[in-house]
Amino acid sequence: MTGSLRRTTAALRRFALAFPQAHEDFPWGECVIKVGKRIFVFLNHDAQGLRVTVKLPRSCGAALLAPFAKPAGYGLGRSGWVTATFASREAVPFDVLCSWIDESYRAVAPKKLWADLPLRGPA
Repeated sequence: MTGSLRRTTAALRRFALAFPQAHEDFPWGECVIKVGKRIFVFLNHDAQGLRVTVKLPRSCGAALLAPFAKPAGYGLGRSGWVTATFASREAVPFDVLCSWIDESYRAVAPKKLWADLPLRGPA
């Protein structure tokens, strides 16, 4: 993985972990970010590149128009989960992924955690 993609992955991880009560876990040997017991981001990187999976109940249709996006596997795509995949030298639309992470957090977190939280994008 290129240094740029490694930095992008780290920045996405920091962004996701900044949400109220967000924490990291490693079920199935892959990195997930949860709020409580519910996953809102799957974040994986390896030599082939970066893969980000999020729940997008509002923008799933539009997200799937992006060339890097597809419905998530294991039947999750039917519930609005989308996977974005980037090869090691591909450009990553960081702002788009941050807005998707924000939507995913709001989709799974208790409303009391995000009701007063402004929409978040990259810092």
